[in-house]
Amino acid sequence: FCFDQQKTAAEGHRILIETYGDVALSSKTCECWFRRLKSDDFN
Repeated sequence: FCFDQQKTAAEGHRILIETYGDVALSSKTCECWFRRLKSDDFN
């Protein structure tokens, strides 16, 4: 969702923290997923 909205990984992480609190993905994991989505790596 955040990637499709052209948000940065940091913005996506902030939204996840606001929504899910302590159980949200880490910042590093968000960065990893954004890199994979950007490179069309869906494996």
